[in-house]
Amino acid sequence: MAADPKSAVNGNRKFNPAQPWRIEDSLDLYHVNAWGKGYFSINEAGHVIVRPDTQGANVIDLFEVVEGLKARDLTTPVVVRFSDIHAHRLKHIHGAFAQAIAENNYKNRYAAVFPIKVNQQRLVVEEVYRYGKEFGFGLEVGSKPELLAVMAMTENAPDRLIVCNGFKDDSYIEAVTLATKLGRTIIPVVENFDELGLILKHAEVYGVRPRIGVRVKLFSEGSGRWSASAGEKSKFGLFITEILELFNVLKARDMLDCLQLVHCHPGSQLQDIRRVKDAINELAHVYAELKLMGAGLQYIDVGGGLGVDYDGSGTNFSSSMNYTLNEYASDVVYRVASVCNARDIPHPMIVSESGRAVAAYHSVLIFDALGSSALDKFRVTGQVAEDYAGDQELPQPVLDLFDAYRSVSDRRLVECYHDALTAREQILQMFNLGLLSLEFRALAERLYWATCTKVRDYCRKLERAPEELEDLESTLSDTYFCNFSVFQSLPDSWAIDQLFPIMPIHRLDERPTRTGVLADITCDSDGKIDHFVSLRDVKRALEVHELKAGEKYYLAAFLVGAYQETLGDLHNLFGDTHVVHIRLHDEGGWWIEEIVKGDTANKVLEYMEYDVAELYPALARDCERAIRDGRMTIAESQLLKRFYEKELDGYAYLEPAGA
Repeated sequence: MAADPKSAVNGNRKFNPAQPWRIEDSLDLYHVNAWGKGYFSINEAGHVIVRPDTQGANVIDLFEVVEGLKARDLTTPVVVRFSDIHAHRLKHIHGAFAQAIAENNYKNRYAAVFPIKVNQQRLVVEEVYRYGKEFGFGLEVGSKPELLAVMAMTENAPDRLIVCNGFKDDSYIEAVTLATKLGRTIIPVVENFDELGLILKHAEVYGVRPRIGVRVKLFSEGSGRWSASAGEKSKFGLFITEILELFNVLKARDMLDCLQLVHCHPGSQLQDIRRVKDAINELAHVYAELKLMGAGLQYIDVGGGLGVDYDGSGTNFSSSMNYTLNEYASDVVYRVASVCNARDIPHPMIVSESGRAVAAYHSVLIFDALGSSALDKFRVTGQVAEDYAGDQELPQPVLDLFDAYRSVSDRRLVECYHDALTAREQILQMFNLGLLSLEFRALAERLYWATCTKVRDYCRKLERAPEELEDLESTLSDTYFCNFSVFQSLPDSWAIDQLFPIMPIHRLDERPTRTGVLADITCDSDGKIDHFVSLRDVKRALEVHELKAGEKYYLAAFLVGAYQETLGDLHNLFGDTHVVHIRLHDEGGWWIEEIVKGDTANKVLEYMEYDVAELYPALARDCERAIRDGRMTIAESQLLKRFYEKELDGYAYLEPAGA
């Protein structure tokens, strides 16, 4: 059941409506400290702040950022990327593995490779690559276009690893081979056996000694939403029989030294640390066996899977994880070291592809509420003479609704609610048979929702609502219409019910008095968010503030830096939002490093193969016909054409009047 803003319970804490609302109350209500991991908090002005290094005094006020963007003619929706969070995430991951390496006396090093599929935006990949330089981090690609981009981005960096995953054709392998000749440390990972033949062919043609990796099809299964990514039925990797066949082919060609990396894909967003342990243990034993057989293995790539605690619960839940980064690093290093020590073989360099853990935190989607719709707005007195001004006899179901409303009390909540449900069903049946007027149906509608509201208000005073009434809070929640597209900016929320932390970014020093679901501006009933972060369970409504006339109300979705931008679609031709890269200033405050303007109407039309160059002339011809036929003046025609041309060049999302 959604929390009640007037007596909201969060964990063991109950908000006292008699006490003034405090910043600490908002921190608890929206679980900011749990999912924010130190990157996000609330200041004394009631604004969400960003603390890129999780500890320092330098902070960025999100509301201040929005106001600053508005002054630069950049309206919401907008994705704000915090470059300094990227830098901190890479440092944090490196530090966790460095600590684990020291604690386990590990005799090699660790390097992350960022899978650019997680966020292929050029500025994001360049940032990760730049900030990862001091740690020797590299990049991972999963397709030929990704490889072509990375080949150019990794100029003069022979020591930084490039891992090539995905299914590969002849030209993909040829590109890898040419990159090898350029001096790149690049390793194609064999996903299916036929790829080995292509690698050997191009190595011979170009006269290179290739580095080769192989992905192991693990018996150990993954967990959660992507559990099928691992296990014997997964699409990734070779069976052990195929790996031995690959080994024998290389041995026959005196190329065992070329087999340098073993890889696994335990899954994405692994929520259960036990699955991580099982996968790493199995992969380490495969590594050890091949190494003892004579393979020139130097790397063990544990793949992706390091989770993000989207809801902050720290549990074995699909939008959470029951382990920490330090625990993950410690388990990986310990298990690889243990297997190698037991077999008396050198420790390999450990590689991971933890793209989600790197990228998720650095992006925030900010949008504004356009308006709202409420079901508890209907007011009645319960007295027929005051609520009904007509002179016709009231049908019995309508009288029953009057009685249900008047009878609501502590002891009759469930009974009165059921009576209202029954009367409503009868009224709808009568209306559909032509036996009830529209006026009576409207009266019944007001009575029904007023009764539900009255029952809900009584429930709010109880320690626990009756089971039959648990959904009433979410049923009566408002709908807040918001200026964004779920399908473009939060596709995982729609497609796989991924939870993202969502909350207002200002007015957090005020008590929220409404609960609501968020509807986007697409013409699709699925274009909404009706599940929200909670430490106990998924909330069906979000605590929000009453909208004020003439004032913008801003909300934000956090941890959206992984996959959301690259998976978004053009539903209703709502394209990419504005994107802004924000950096901390060395002397305090923040500055805008880069602005990427969102899609205009003509740009998204071009995506759909409309000939934009022909749109304006077609409309202009129609204007001349209207002038000829006397339906429009020349001045009106000019006004329409200027408007049309301006809108073609305008933001695809809704903009304030006069913008």
